[in-house]
Amino acid sequence: MQDMTAIARPALVCNSQSGSHDETLRETIAEYCRAAGAPLAATFALPDADLPDAAALAEAGIDTLLVWTGDGTINAAAGKAAGWDGALLPLPGGTLNLLSKALHGDRPTEEILADALAGRGRRLHPPIVRCDAGDAYITIVAGPATRWAEVRETLRQDGLIEASQEAPEALSAMLDAPGVRVAPDGSAYQAIILTPTARGVRADGVLTESATDVLRHGLAWLGGDFRDGPSETIATAAMLTLESAQPIGLELDGEMAELDRRAKFWSDVSKVAFLATA
Repeated sequence: MQDMTAIARPALVCNSQSGSHDETLRETIAEYCRAAGAPLAATFALPDADLPDAAALAEAGIDTLLVWTGDGTINAAAGKAAGWDGALLPLPGGTLNLLSKALHGDRPTEEILADALAGRGRRLHPPIVRCDAGDAYITIVAGPATRWAEVRETLRQDGLIEASQEAPEALSAMLDAPGVRVAPDGSAYQAIILTPTARGVRADGVLTESATDVLRHGLAWLGGDFRDGPSETIATAAMLTLESAQPIGLELDGEMAELDRRAKFWSDVSKVAFLATA
């Protein structure tokens, strides 16, 4: 059974330049902590501050790191804190908030924080997917269809006109670029979704058998969650190797990367604890 964990000395990570940043909610988070007798010991406001590493957190006596950001920053914060004996509490501060939803359900920040401060958070080390490009706590998407993720970011940052200029290239990549497959003899897909599970890495291939499938995937990417497109399960294993005729584009928890034409992905558990309230 997982231990219920009390919070005594929390710190906050946020991004004051994020489009979803809400200064009023930031003050609410601080007030909730004060009212519970656990005032914030530090605030790391990106991009001006750096993410704290395990040594800095231990030296400051922090026991819980409230990470009120998007999935990509939560991923980075967990990587920096690897080996620390405290715990991360992800709070929904991004667009999709997939890790927060996995640990807490689809609930607002105030409810999650109230439960955690009341000692109703369970400490756990969730499964992750690892590769030479980094770790993923939610998913790794591999293949040429990840070009849609760049269009999505352009849409968010620069608007529809700029995104529409990139969309034809993403569509071409999804239709014409060499696919990616599970070695040694799997079928090729324009993207394979790798998800950490307790049984290993689950691989799902996105289906692009018709123009309708391609359109549905494009809309799913632009809407934020690629998993809404059609797909089929390929395999679940402790380690998988993906192959392609070209370097493999990746999206790891929302962050872009690239690996060589043959790359290994394996199952592991997080090197830092998380608090779950669901």
